[in-house]
Amino acid sequence: MNTSSSQHDKPTAFSDWQQQVRRELKDERADEGLRWVTPEGFMLEPYYTTDALTGLPLELIQSAQRSDAGWLNAPERAVQDAAQANASLRQALDGGADALMLTLPDQFDQTQLSRLLKDIKLSETPVFFQTDQPGVLLNALRSVAPYQWRGGLLSDPIAQYVRTAIIPEGFQTADATQLAVNAPRFRTICASSHVFHNAGATATQELAFLLSNLTDQYDALTDAGLPVSDLVSRTILSVSVGTSYFLEIAKLRALRVSWFRLLGYYKQASVPAPYIHAQTSTFYDAKATPNTNLLRSTTEAMAAVIGGADVLTVHPFDAVLGAPSAFSQRIARNVSVLLKVESYLDKVADPSAGSYYVETMTHQLVEGAWSLFLMVEQQGGLLAGLASGWVSEQIEQAWQAKIEAIRQGRVLVGVTKFRFDEPIAGSSSAVAPAQTSLLPDRRLAAEFEN
Repeated sequence: MNTSSSQHDKPTAFSDWQQQVRRELKDERADEGLRWVTPEGFMLEPYYTTDALTGLPLELIQSAQRSDAGWLNAPERAVQDAAQANASLRQALDGGADALMLTLPDQFDQTQLSRLLKDIKLSETPVFFQTDQPGVLLNALRSVAPYQWRGGLLSDPIAQYVRTAIIPEGFQTADATQLAVNAPRFRTICASSHVFHNAGATATQELAFLLSNLTDQYDALTDAGLPVSDLVSRTILSVSVGTSYFLEIAKLRALRVSWFRLLGYYKQASVPAPYIHAQTSTFYDAKATPNTNLLRSTTEAMAAVIGGADVLTVHPFDAVLGAPSAFSQRIARNVSVLLKVESYLDKVADPSAGSYYVETMTHQLVEGAWSLFLMVEQQGGLLAGLASGWVSEQIEQAWQAKIEAIRQGRVLVGVTKFRFDEPIAGSSSAVAPAQTSLLPDRRLAAEFEN
């Protein structure tokens, strides 16, 4: 009786499953046909057992993850009229938003900022700003809100260089960091992956180029006289999250591991946990049957929070058609509310810890991204790799592979299958790609929506 119980409790080895598959399918090589290769080049098994964790640096991976649960629900608003936007922002906060993500126009003065932030206290509500003129914004902010701000800048100077092919004046964000010296909870250094994601990069490329972005910025900032110890607590990493559910969970977990790995080379006595802003992808959104974008954004949002995002922005499902409606903005905000109130995903930190599949993929992404990061450094850094066209060549190969996969039968819901005959209106992207851009701003569905 004891022997039987002991045998029953013993974990089933991977080789046992393998043999069972071969017996069931009457083919000694049947299991080989069930494997598949990801765009990153990882070989994935059709099933995983505890054997998969053997040899992984599991303690290192898990110690890099968040130890606290929850995230900030930060809907995005593109500001045109300050007074109108203010009403929308206060409504969003009343409706469940915890923070705000504001995209400001180039011409935005202190008076407009005052109207925009009326009755919104930055000492209580984190506000994240996207602007190409962070110095102008912070100078105005010091007059409008002379207290300790929460939130930060989602302005990435290297992403701006990618969009315009011009290194912006004041590329070093030292001035912005110094202007916010009295607001320690306001982050002024942003390294993002969106321009790579939207050009068609793989998850490995996104992580590697993000690390290179951060390295280039830190090099510039330390050259300007700021110590690394002052930078790490001011940094926010901003990433897009796509539709490949488990891969995206692993991507965010791998980013946390990679942060500590990179900062280890800066010889800091202690390194704080990374602060990650995640936003749902527009790259995978469709204009055809745009309601299917709700499925995509919900999956992406779940992956983001399970992966450990600190701040989450869910794009409205009709954002690719132009200006979002009030209805789509409310639904986008409520996706995050739903994940908290009904799914309780804010009650558990790192819920995928111990998953044979996710832990394996996390490790593969860490090692793959680090190898590519070292290759970028051999190019002279990200700026040099962008200027030479090397980064563009790497991403173009990944983009072509994605397009070919769809031509060979991969399904895009609402685009290549399950599509209703609906008129397609609006532009092909929420933001038209600049003619001078170093990388294209794409949507995967665009080629198949005719």
